[in-house]
Amino acid sequence: MPDSRGAAEEALEIVDIVLEDDRWEDAGLPAMAERAARAVGEWLDLGEFQVVVMGCDDDRIATLNAEFRGKPKPTNVLSWPAVEFDPRPPGTRPDLPGIEELGDIAISYDTCQREAEAQGKPFADHATHLLVHAILHLAGYDHIDDQDAETMEDAERSILGKLGIPDPYLEHET
Repeated sequence: MPDSRGAAEEALEIVDIVLEDDRWEDAGLPAMAERAARAVGEWLDLGEFQVVVMGCDDDRIATLNAEFRGKPKPTNVLSWPAVEFDPRPPGTRPDLPGIEELGDIAISYDTCQREAEAQGKPFADHATHLLVHAILHLAGYDHIDDQDAETMEDAERSILGKLGIPDPYLEHET
């Protein structure tokens, strides 16, 4: 008789991790990414889905940023949705087709660390916020205009609140 527990455990993993910078292993990126993805998936009622998260450094993300966005400088996080979403009225939530693969994310340890220190936030909270932000991008959210930014930020606040992470858009004392 086949062991059904193995299949269930396999189905539980929703994040495929690629570590190009070992500091991410020490920081707990696999667990942070899984936690962020589960929270977003639950909040959006996505069902089963998967994302790929690459933990890298500033040099690698600067190369990716130059290649894909024409900006040859480091950034904190990049995302590549697996599907192109239909246009929608500003401020409305995206329609989510039943997609199993949401897309790919790259996150830079160096930039995350600098930003967390500058903002007086715990590194794990800041990195988790950036992962939630990127996963929402994969699910069709954006912040191109003010209404969309407000919708996305409200989603982030709600999701992060459920994780016990304070509102990332409030001013933090250092």
